Amino acid sequence: MAHSHSHHSHSHGPGRKDFGWAFAVGIALNLGFVGVEAAYGLISHSMALLADAGHNLADVLGLATAWAAAILSKRPPTKRFSYGLRASSILAALANSIVLIVAVALIAYHAIVRLIIPDIVAGKTVMIVAAIGIVINALTALMFARGRRSDLNVRGAYLHMVTDALVSAGVVVAGIAIQLTGWLWIDPVTSLVVAALIFLVGTDLLRDSVTMALAGVPGSIDPNDVEAHLVGLPGVARIHDLHIWPMSTTEFALTAHLVIPAGFPGDKFLADCAHAIEHRFGITHSTLQIEIGGDCELEPIERV
Repeated sequence: MAHSHSHHSHSHGPGRKDFGWAFAVGIALNLGFVGVEAAYGLISHSMALLADAGHNLADVLGLATAWAAAILSKRPPTKRFSYGLRASSILAALANSIVLIVAVALIAYHAIVRLIIPDIVAGKTVMIVAAIGIVINALTALMFARGRRSDLNVRGAYLHMVTDALVSAGVVVAGIAIQLTGWLWIDPVTSLVVAALIFLVGTDLLRDSVTMALAGVPGSIDPNDVEAHLVGLPGVARIHDLHIWPMSTTEFALTAHLVIPAGFPGDKFLADCAHAIEHRFGITHSTLQIEIGGDCELEPIERV
C-alpha cells in the first residue's frame, strides 16, 4: 500500500521560563563569596573552606555555562540548524557534570594530603565564613526552585546550590568540632565528605546529560506509555518507527508512523493527537505519518 507521507502534525510548546536574572544574581553572589571563602580558607589554614570555595567556583562556571546555553537556545532556526541552538543546553549540562567530577578529584587529593600533613585550623573563622555560605547558597537555590523539574540545566543549578548549602552547614559543624576538640583531622575529613556529596550530584547529572546528548528518551517520559497511547487512538491498528528525543533540556520531539487501514482521518485528528501528546507527555514537537497498511521500508523487520 502507498504511504501517506504528506500528512504531518507539529506542535510547539511555549518557550522556556526566563531564568536569566536568577543566573546573573547567582553568579554575582557566588563569585563574590568564592573570593571571600578562598581568602579566609588560606588565612585559617582550612582545607574544608578551600574545598568548598573550589566547589563554589565550579558552580559559578556551571551557572555561567548554563546561562550562555539559555541565551543560545533562544536563537532562531536557520537552514543549517533547523532546530536553532536548543541543544546547547544539553551540552552545557554535560559540561557542568564533568566540571563537578573534576572538582571532586581535586578536593579529594588535597584533603588526603592534609590528612597526611595536618595544619592548624582556625575553627571560629571557619564557622563564620561557612555560615555566610549557607545563607548565600540557600537564597540562590530558592531562585531556581520553581524550574528544577522542567529543565535539566535549572535542576543542575538548583542541586548545586542546595548541595553547597548543606556542605557549608557541614563545614560549620566541623568548625565547632575543631573548636571543642582540637582534632585537626576533622577538617580534611569534612572536605572528603564534601567531595562525596558533589560526586553523587555530579554522577546523577552526568548520567542524565549523557542520555540527552545521545538523543536518548528522557527519564521523565516512558516510551511504552507513549506507544500505548498512540495505539489506543481511534482507527489506529498499530504503530512503528516511534522515536522520542530531546531537542534541548526542556523540549522534546517525537516521530511515529500510524497504521490506519481506513485511511487518512483528517487534519483535526493529527492536531488533536499532537495536543494530547504535548499535554500528557510534555512532548512539544510531534510529527506523525499516516499509513493505510502494507509493508513500510522504514519499518523494522521484526515488527509487523
